[in-house]
Amino acid sequence: MYKRINGLQHIGVAVSNMDHSLKYYRKFFGLDIPFFDSVQPAPLMDVYTRNKTIVKRASMIMNLQGGCAIEVIRPTSFEPVGPKHPVKMGDLGIFITQVKCRDINRSWEFCKNENAERVTAIQKDPDGRDTFYIEDPDGNVWQYLQGDSWYTRNNHHSGGVIGCTTGVSNMEKALKLYADVLGFDEIVYDKTGTFEDWNELRSGKEKYRRVLLTQKAQPGGGFARVTGKTYIELVQALDRKADFIFEDRIWGDTGFAHIGFDVKGMKALGEDLKKAGYPFTCDSNDALSMGTTKVHCTYIHDDDRTLIEMIEVYKVPIMEKWGIFLNVEKRDPLKPLPDFMLKALRFSRVRD
Repeated sequence: MYKRINGLQHIGVAVSNMDHSLKYYRKFFGLDIPFFDSVQPAPLMDVYTRNKTIVKRASMIMNLQGGCAIEVIRPTSFEPVGPKHPVKMGDLGIFITQVKCRDINRSWEFCKNENAERVTAIQKDPDGRDTFYIEDPDGNVWQYLQGDSWYTRNNHHSGGVIGCTTGVSNMEKALKLYADVLGFDEIVYDKTGTFEDWNELRSGKEKYRRVLLTQKAQPGGGFARVTGKTYIELVQALDRKADFIFEDRIWGDTGFAHIGFDVKGMKALGEDLKKAGYPFTCDSNDALSMGTTKVHCTYIHDDDRTLIEMIEVYKVPIMEKWGIFLNVEKRDPLKPLPDFMLKALRFSRVRD
């Protein structure tokens, strides 16, 4: 049976104020194309919510200029809480999400002039690229990097998500999962030391090992032209024992909640993951409806409890208000959607 991890599809982020965060993400990251926005129980996540089914509002949003999406989550059945301690660089779990921009200086000026939270100075990342960081209203850290691959052009300074940074306790063990099993098998850099781009971030002046991964294979799936190449940075703190970001908290509490991969051939993929020692911890077993989007969802977690979602898409809205949807279940998994369908998504854009 055919099976493939096509690439990063989205990063999940749980917030305390849904409407305020959605507006913030539109303003600073251009994430203004919603695929769904619905309120539903989340029984699939019971294993990560102390075996109690929560109710949450979730909205999947993307930037049609390029990059992948984020899933914004806000529980409605309880009040989410933040981390017990401020999240430091290298803490276990996702602690940075990266977005791309056309001109790093333009994006920095925009963020400063529009009073984004905690804008750092422009510095060099471990690969020598100019970069800077901001925070969102819940204190989550976002990184801007200049991108060289774009799908469409509009007036927004930012593109969409290109990756995330997650803390690990054992780099070699983490590489066996992310590189060997999940297919992020190309090392962009592997560097140890202190890093100037983290100087203004919490515990950023300490010593770390940072490994940036991407896929040697071309991105696949219907949205590959939009998402483009994606990245995962693994970080191990070397000067201290890292804390688990979601210690004594549950999925739905604020923070970067999970990494989402677009996949094809879920059953066969599950067999491979089980053999590798990472069986599905929860499985929708069939098409799961989120508004008018239908997907098959499963989860695993890495050795440091970072949640990883696998999503096999069956049906997505193209122009929902006109009742136009696309059933992708039987499509060639490597064949991108036609340009006219992808570009039609602009008609669902939310404007402030």
